[in-house]
Formats: sequence, structure tokens, C-alpha cells
Amino acid sequence: MKNLKTVVAVFLIAVTLSSCATILGGQRTAYQTTKPEAGKPQREVRVGYLIADAILTGALGIIIDFATGAIYQPAPATPAK
Repeated sequence: MKNLKTVVAVFLIAVTLSSCATILGGQRTAYQTTKPEAGKPQREVRVGYLIADAILTGALGIIIDFATGAIYQPAPATPAK
């Protein structure tokens, strides 16, 4: 029973102190982690992860996702031809 409590506590701490996009967003690309140069289009935010961060982890999750770049779309959308 003590082991179960430890596992649950570690899980809850990991979920609380982490952010959705960092955990679920997959591997980050150079596009996500590199700030765009002046005059270049800005990176698009993944709105679903932003909302999940706000609900589940609060400001800490949002800060982590923006700091790591995981909150941004992995690649720019290419227009259909």
C-alpha cells in the first residue's frame, strides 16, 4: 500500500509540475524552438494545448510550454495548390 501511495504521489507531482504540450506534443523541431527573425511570420500557438495547460496546470504549465517552444505548431502550414 505504501508503494501505491508513492507511485500516485509521484504521478500527481509530475502532472502538476509539467505541461501538456511538453508531454503530449511529441518531439520539438528547430522551427518551434527558434525565435523567428524580424519580418518573418510568427509561430502559431497550439490552442488546444494552451487551453489544457490553463485548466490542468495553470500558469506554470503555460510558462514551461512557451519556454520550451512545445506550445508552437511544429511546422508552418503550407498553402494548398
